[in-house]
Amino acid sequence: MKRKLYLYNTATARKEQFVPQGGDDSGGPVGVYCCGPTVYNYAHIGNLRTYIFEDVLKRALTACGYSVRHVVNITDVGHLVSDADTGEDKMEAGAAREGKSVWDIAAFYTAKFMEDIDALNILQPDLWPKATDHIPQMINHIKTLEEKGFTYRTADGIYFDTAKFPAYCDFAGIDPASLRAGERVDMGDKRNVTDFALWKFSPLDAKRQMEWDSPWGRGFPGWHIECSAMAIEHLAQPLDIHCGGADHVRVHHTNEIAQSEAATGERFANFWLHGEFLVLDKGKMAKSGGNFVTLDTLREQGVSPLGYRMFCYTAHYRSPLKFSYEGAAAAEQGLLKLRKIISSIDKSNGSVNNERVSRALEPFMAALCDDLNMPRAVAALWDGLRDDGLTGAEKIAFAEEADKALGLDLLTPLDGGQSRAEISVEVDGCKILIISDGGISSELKNDIIEKAVLRKKSRAAKDFKTADIIRGQFVDMGVAVKDLPDGTTECMTL
Repeated sequence: MKRKLYLYNTATARKEQFVPQGGDDSGGPVGVYCCGPTVYNYAHIGNLRTYIFEDVLKRALTACGYSVRHVVNITDVGHLVSDADTGEDKMEAGAAREGKSVWDIAAFYTAKFMEDIDALNILQPDLWPKATDHIPQMINHIKTLEEKGFTYRTADGIYFDTAKFPAYCDFAGIDPASLRAGERVDMGDKRNVTDFALWKFSPLDAKRQMEWDSPWGRGFPGWHIECSAMAIEHLAQPLDIHCGGADHVRVHHTNEIAQSEAATGERFANFWLHGEFLVLDKGKMAKSGGNFVTLDTLREQGVSPLGYRMFCYTAHYRSPLKFSYEGAAAAEQGLLKLRKIISSIDKSNGSVNNERVSRALEPFMAALCDDLNMPRAVAALWDGLRDDGLTGAEKIAFAEEADKALGLDLLTPLDGGQSRAEISVEVDGCKILIISDGGISSELKNDIIEKAVLRKKSRAAKDFKTADIIRGQFVDMGVAVKDLPDGTTECMTL
């Protein structure tokens, strides 16, 4: 029997009991589509907050008795820098920035994104479809829209006529009267301010690295059509759940709904879930402003990926979360304390009564099933570990079940079963502290010292390019570097 799960549905603006298409007894998997990364740069921790909330959703569905078919796309073409369908393709911009091919940029940053996903204990989806592998599906979708009279041609592409889709403004609650040309998009020769590109023609004065032949001319797909084509290709309609960031509501997801429902004549998705922004003192974190923090940046400050995951649990996914290094460090210490408490529990103390464990889990599960209320779930975890009515064996069983939803590796020993090693040296005026939970070989020690000294000298000479290269080498080695107030370079193996 399925446990009741309540989720806030953006489409209806209220919390609703989740029931998959066909009902709880349909036997089929829950179809979940999540908008994936545009792989032109590193993912920042604001992006990753969204994937953490989506991972909790998947874990909650599993905990409630559902099987899940989870699809996350890779956008490797067509995402322009402006929602107005203008400006550079982000992938082309990334290639120009680094002097590489677009294909190399896509491969490199896709791999880096996958590393981040693994480091955060985010469960792999069933499928990672790439936009560039689905050009025929996109073209067919646009042809269907054309046959049904929803498209028109401009000088730069094929556009969706939102005036032909009366429900266009409903999803995001857009007031059409408040939209004036130039505020939301550049009009060009579009008919309506909300119209959007389905297919863009290649520029005549420049050669793109990614372009394809189509019935309308050589070009590339619009960003929005990509998700519709891939979701429809790989999941049953309507989708049970479609997820993304809060910034997708007014444009990307509104456009997805319009082009999908206009083509199929059916509802595109039953539930829509959106994660709120991670914010800095000066606004939301974004690559466009250059003010973004990566997992590697956190590692340099002594915050592990799972420490950041713990930090994300300090706020509900639908609430903005203000980022600070102090807050992230506090979450890291909270996670370490949890592991310390759990590792100190005497597992041989008593047997396991499953009914008692289930009762102890009830407040935790109630929080999880109340629209993924992780702050309350974490509080329930602490309460369960303090419950004197549970034996040591039952507390371990309780923590193990809770961690299936939390994904924090709570039962991982603090020292991995090995002694903590520290080496303090001073070489060429550079004080270096090397810390490892797994022992330090002489080869590793010498390599760290050599790189730490060179990095210190490079920074002193204001050769920050070389210093950044060395920092990247440390990351590749699995070493987090932190500059302590007394000038010591702390190098901790992860």
